[in-house]
Amino acid sequence: MISSVDNPTVKAIAKLRQKKYRDKEKKFVVEGEHIIEAAREAGCLEAIYTVLDATPFDNATRVSHHVMKKMTGAKHVAPMIGVCQLRFDDLVHDRVLLLEHIQDPGNMGTLLRSALAFGFKTVVLDRAVDLTNPKVIRATQGALFALSFVFMDAASFNDAYSDHTLIATLPKGDPIDTLKTVRGPLALMLGNEGSGLSESTLNRADYTVSIPTEGVESLNVGVAGSILMHYVRH
Repeated sequence: MISSVDNPTVKAIAKLRQKKYRDKEKKFVVEGEHIIEAAREAGCLEAIYTVLDATPFDNATRVSHHVMKKMTGAKHVAPMIGVCQLRFDDLVHDRVLLLEHIQDPGNMGTLLRSALAFGFKTVVLDRAVDLTNPKVIRATQGALFALSFVFMDAASFNDAYSDHTLIATLPKGDPIDTLKTVRGPLALMLGNEGSGLSESTLNRADYTVSIPTEGVESLNVGVAGSILMHYVRH
Protein backbone atom coordinates (compact mmCIF):
# COMPACT_ATOMS: atom_id res chain seq x y z
CA MET A 1 0.00 0.00 0.00
CA ILE A 2 1.10 3.57 -0.70
CA SER A 3 0.38 5.68 2.35
CA SER A 4 2.65 8.70 1.96
CA VAL A 5 1.68 11.80 -0.03
CA ASP A 6 5.42 12.39 -0.52
CA ASN A 7 5.73 9.24 -2.63
CA PRO A 8 7.18 10.25 -6.05
CA THR A 9 4.43 8.40 -7.91
CA VAL A 10 1.74 10.18 -5.90
CA LYS A 11 3.33 13.56 -6.61
CA ALA A 12 3.59 12.77 -10.32
CA ILE A 13 -0.06 11.77 -10.55
CA ALA A 14 -1.16 14.83 -8.58
CA LYS A 15 0.55 17.04 -11.15
CA LEU A 16 -1.65 15.57 -13.86
CA ARG A 17 -4.49 17.69 -12.51
CA GLN A 18 -2.86 20.49 -14.52
CA LYS A 19 -3.16 20.53 -18.30
CA LYS A 20 0.46 21.53 -18.82
CA TYR A 21 1.64 18.37 -17.07
CA ARG A 22 -0.86 16.20 -18.91
CA ASP A 23 0.50 17.59 -22.17
CA LYS A 24 4.08 17.21 -21.04
CA GLU A 25 3.79 13.65 -19.73
CA LYS A 26 1.21 12.52 -22.32
CA LYS A 27 -0.88 11.07 -19.50
CA PHE A 28 -4.19 11.76 -17.79
CA VAL A 29 -6.32 10.36 -14.97
CA VAL A 30 -9.75 8.73 -15.19
CA GLU A 31 -12.08 7.81 -12.35
CA GLY A 32 -14.56 4.97 -11.93
CA GLU A 33 -14.65 1.28 -12.81
CA HIS A 34 -16.61 1.72 -16.06
CA ILE A 35 -14.26 4.33 -17.54
CA ILE A 36 -11.18 2.47 -16.33
CA GLU A 37 -12.43 -0.66 -18.08
CA ALA A 38 -13.01 1.34 -21.29
CA ALA A 39 -9.45 2.64 -21.10
CA ARG A 40 -8.12 -0.87 -20.53
CA GLU A 41 -9.99 -2.20 -23.55
CA ALA A 42 -8.59 0.66 -25.64
CA GLY A 43 -5.04 -0.32 -24.62
CA CYS A 44 -4.08 3.00 -23.05
CA LEU A 45 -4.43 2.14 -19.34
CA GLU A 46 -1.09 2.34 -17.57
CA ALA A 47 -1.89 1.84 -13.88
CA ILE A 48 -4.78 1.58 -11.40
CA TYR A 49 -4.89 2.91 -7.85
CA THR A 50 -7.65 2.13 -5.36
CA VAL A 51 -8.67 2.52 -1.72
CA LEU A 52 -10.77 -0.65 -1.94
CA ASP A 53 -9.75 -4.01 -0.50
CA ALA A 54 -10.75 -5.76 -3.72
CA THR A 55 -11.42 -4.68 -7.31
CA PRO A 56 -12.14 -6.43 -10.63
CA PHE A 57 -8.62 -5.45 -11.70
CA ASP A 58 -5.78 -7.75 -10.63
CA ASN A 59 -3.06 -5.13 -11.02
CA ALA A 60 -4.60 -2.35 -8.88
CA THR A 61 -2.33 -0.73 -6.30
CA ARG A 62 -3.80 0.03 -2.87
CA VAL A 63 -3.43 3.56 -1.55
CA SER A 64 -4.65 5.29 1.58
CA HIS A 65 -7.64 7.66 1.53
CA HIS A 66 -5.27 10.56 2.22
CA VAL A 67 -3.14 9.64 -0.80
CA MET A 68 -6.16 9.28 -3.08
CA LYS A 69 -7.29 12.78 -2.15
CA LYS A 70 -3.81 14.08 -2.92
CA MET A 71 -3.77 12.43 -6.35
CA THR A 72 -7.23 13.59 -7.42
CA GLY A 73 -7.51 16.92 -5.64
CA ALA A 74 -11.17 16.14 -4.93
CA LYS A 75 -13.03 16.61 -1.67
CA HIS A 76 -14.51 13.14 -1.86
CA VAL A 77 -12.40 9.98 -1.97
CA ALA A 78 -12.56 8.24 -5.33
CA PRO A 79 -12.84 4.44 -4.98
CA MET A 80 -10.34 3.98 -7.81
CA ILE A 81 -8.54 5.89 -10.53
CA GLY A 82 -6.64 4.90 -13.64
CA VAL A 83 -3.63 6.58 -15.22
CA CYS A 84 -3.86 6.54 -19.01
CA GLN A 85 -1.50 7.28 -21.84
CA LEU A 86 -2.58 10.21 -24.00
CA ARG A 87 -2.94 8.32 -27.25
CA PHE A 88 -5.89 8.45 -29.64
CA ASP A 89 -6.49 7.06 -33.12
CA ASP A 90 -6.61 9.64 -35.92
CA LEU A 91 -8.48 7.66 -38.57
CA VAL A 92 -11.05 9.60 -40.59
CA HIS A 93 -14.29 7.65 -41.07
CA ASP A 94 -17.32 8.34 -43.27
CA ARG A 95 -19.23 10.00 -40.44
CA VAL A 96 -17.37 12.94 -38.90
CA LEU A 97 -18.29 15.38 -36.14
CA LEU A 98 -16.41 18.67 -36.48
CA LEU A 99 -16.42 20.84 -33.37
CA GLU A 100 -15.26 24.43 -33.63
CA HIS A 101 -14.35 26.19 -30.39
CA ILE A 102 -16.66 24.12 -28.13
CA GLN A 103 -15.66 25.25 -24.66
CA ASP A 104 -18.08 23.70 -22.17
CA PRO A 105 -16.86 20.30 -20.85
CA GLY A 106 -20.42 19.07 -20.38
CA ASN A 107 -21.32 19.87 -23.99
CA MET A 108 -18.18 18.18 -25.22
CA GLY A 109 -18.92 15.05 -23.20
CA THR A 110 -22.51 14.92 -24.44
CA LEU A 111 -21.42 15.32 -28.05
CA LEU A 112 -18.77 12.61 -27.80
CA ARG A 113 -21.22 10.12 -26.26
CA SER A 114 -23.76 10.88 -28.98
CA ALA A 115 -21.08 10.63 -31.67
CA LEU A 116 -20.30 7.09 -30.59
CA ALA A 117 -23.97 6.19 -30.25
CA PHE A 118 -24.87 7.38 -33.75
CA GLY A 119 -21.83 6.16 -35.68
CA PHE A 120 -19.81 9.38 -35.91
CA LYS A 121 -16.53 7.63 -35.15
CA THR A 122 -14.23 10.54 -36.03
CA VAL A 123 -14.24 13.85 -34.19
CA VAL A 124 -12.38 16.84 -35.64
CA LEU A 125 -11.47 19.44 -33.03
CA ASP A 126 -10.65 23.10 -33.67
CA ARG A 127 -9.74 25.14 -30.56
CA ALA A 128 -11.99 23.01 -28.38
CA VAL A 129 -11.92 22.29 -24.65
CA ASP A 130 -9.17 19.88 -23.57
CA LEU A 131 -10.23 16.26 -24.09
CA THR A 132 -8.46 15.25 -20.88
CA ASN A 133 -10.34 17.77 -18.76
CA PRO A 134 -11.77 15.64 -15.91
CA LYS A 135 -15.27 17.00 -16.51
CA VAL A 136 -15.08 16.00 -20.19
CA ILE A 137 -13.87 12.52 -19.29
CA ARG A 138 -16.66 11.97 -16.77
CA ALA A 139 -19.29 13.23 -19.20
CA THR A 140 -18.17 10.90 -21.99
CA GLN A 141 -18.60 7.81 -19.77
CA GLY A 142 -15.89 5.96 -21.72
CA ALA A 143 -16.89 7.06 -25.24
CA LEU A 144 -13.64 9.02 -25.38
CA PHE A 145 -11.69 5.79 -25.85
CA ALA A 146 -13.79 4.48 -28.75
CA LEU A 147 -13.43 7.48 -31.07
CA SER A 148 -10.78 8.83 -33.42
CA PHE A 149 -9.64 12.44 -33.02
CA VAL A 150 -8.17 14.81 -35.59
CA PHE A 151 -6.98 18.31 -34.70
CA MET A 152 -7.54 20.81 -37.51
CA ASP A 153 -9.91 23.54 -38.65
CA ALA A 154 -12.78 23.15 -41.09
CA ALA A 155 -10.89 24.61 -44.04
CA SER A 156 -7.97 22.21 -43.59
CA PHE A 157 -10.36 19.29 -43.20
CA ASN A 158 -12.29 20.29 -46.32
CA ASP A 159 -9.06 20.54 -48.32
CA ALA A 160 -7.79 17.17 -47.08
CA TYR A 161 -11.09 15.27 -47.22
CA SER A 162 -13.04 16.91 -50.03
CA ASP A 163 -15.23 13.81 -50.47
CA HIS A 164 -17.02 14.63 -47.20
CA THR A 165 -20.18 16.72 -47.51
CA LEU A 166 -19.99 19.56 -44.97
CA ILE A 167 -23.17 20.28 -43.00
CA ALA A 168 -23.33 23.43 -40.88
CA THR A 169 -25.89 24.16 -38.19
CA LEU A 170 -27.54 27.56 -37.85
CA PRO A 171 -30.43 28.90 -35.73
CA LYS A 172 -32.10 29.91 -39.02
CA GLY A 173 -30.96 27.58 -41.78
CA ASP A 174 -32.65 25.35 -44.31
CA PRO A 175 -35.19 22.75 -43.10
CA ILE A 176 -33.64 19.65 -41.58
CA ASP A 177 -35.45 17.53 -44.19
CA THR A 178 -32.93 18.87 -46.70
CA LEU A 179 -30.48 16.33 -45.32
CA LYS A 180 -32.57 13.36 -46.45
CA THR A 181 -30.87 13.57 -49.84
CA VAL A 182 -27.32 13.52 -48.45
CA ARG A 183 -25.45 10.31 -49.13
CA GLY A 184 -21.84 9.24 -48.74
CA PRO A 185 -19.21 10.63 -46.35
CA LEU A 186 -20.25 13.69 -44.38
CA ALA A 187 -19.08 15.99 -41.62
CA LEU A 188 -21.52 17.67 -39.25
CA MET A 189 -20.08 20.99 -38.06
CA LEU A 190 -21.05 22.57 -34.72
CA GLY A 191 -19.82 25.88 -33.37
CA ASN A 192 -19.08 27.71 -30.16
CA GLU A 193 -21.82 27.91 -27.53
CA GLY A 194 -22.05 31.70 -27.76
CA SER A 195 -20.95 32.68 -31.26
CA GLY A 196 -21.65 29.55 -33.32
CA LEU A 197 -19.62 28.66 -36.39
CA SER A 198 -17.19 31.18 -37.81
CA GLU A 199 -17.93 32.88 -41.11
CA SER A 200 -14.99 31.14 -42.78
CA THR A 201 -16.34 27.75 -41.72
CA LEU A 202 -19.87 28.57 -42.86
CA ASN A 203 -18.49 29.50 -46.25
CA ARG A 204 -17.19 25.96 -46.62
CA ALA A 205 -20.55 24.33 -45.89
CA ASP A 206 -22.44 22.40 -48.56
CA TYR A 207 -25.62 22.59 -46.46
CA THR A 208 -26.76 24.88 -43.66
CA VAL A 209 -29.67 23.52 -41.63
CA SER A 210 -31.61 24.21 -38.46
CA ILE A 211 -33.81 22.16 -36.16
CA PRO A 212 -37.44 23.33 -35.99
CA THR A 213 -38.38 24.33 -32.44
CA GLU A 214 -41.29 25.92 -30.59
CA GLY A 215 -40.99 28.39 -27.74
CA VAL A 216 -37.19 28.71 -27.90
CA GLU A 217 -34.95 30.35 -30.47
CA SER A 218 -32.23 27.72 -30.38
CA LEU A 219 -31.08 24.56 -28.63
CA ASN A 220 -28.03 23.80 -26.51
CA VAL A 221 -25.23 22.68 -28.83
CA GLY A 222 -25.00 19.28 -27.15
CA VAL A 223 -28.72 18.66 -27.67
CA ALA A 224 -28.77 20.05 -31.22
CA GLY A 225 -25.73 18.04 -32.25
CA SER A 226 -27.20 14.85 -30.82
CA ILE A 227 -30.48 15.34 -32.70
CA LEU A 228 -28.70 16.00 -35.99
CA MET A 229 -26.33 13.06 -35.63
CA HIS A 230 -29.31 10.79 -35.03
CA TYR A 231 -31.10 12.26 -38.03
CA VAL A 232 -28.23 11.62 -40.48
CA ARG A 233 -26.93 8.40 -38.91
CA HIS A 234 -27.77 6.34 -42.05
